[in-house]
Amino acid sequence: MDKITFGAVGEESAARFLERKGYRVLENNYKCRFGEIDVVAMDGDTLVFVEVKHRATLKYGRPAEAVNTRKQYKISQVAAAYIKSKKLYDAPARFDVIEVLDNRWVNHIENAFYSMISF
Repeated sequence: MDKITFGAVGEESAARFLERKGYRVLENNYKCRFGEIDVVAMDGDTLVFVEVKHRATLKYGRPAEAVNTRKQYKISQVAAAYIKSKKLYDAPARFDVIEVLDNRWVNHIENAFYSMISF
């Protein structure tokens, strides 16, 4: 399986996982000029921006460790663009990370980080 397909499988697993938890998935792979967010969902009235990290093994560490400050800043920029484009200024928002390990193990980290920019 190539890298793009592998990532897409992990993102689909994460979206299904969120739906089973009662989240409403709004977007998969939302793209704008700043970058991409893997999943945008609603948890009740909270807008949730989700970064999915899918790994085959733990050889290079936990998947969430790849969401460094540079990646967090990029995700924050895309989230701000999403909020602006959808005019969701009053919705509370948070940033989650979902780790998927070989499609057998899923770990959902709620409030994994805070926005690096203001909305």
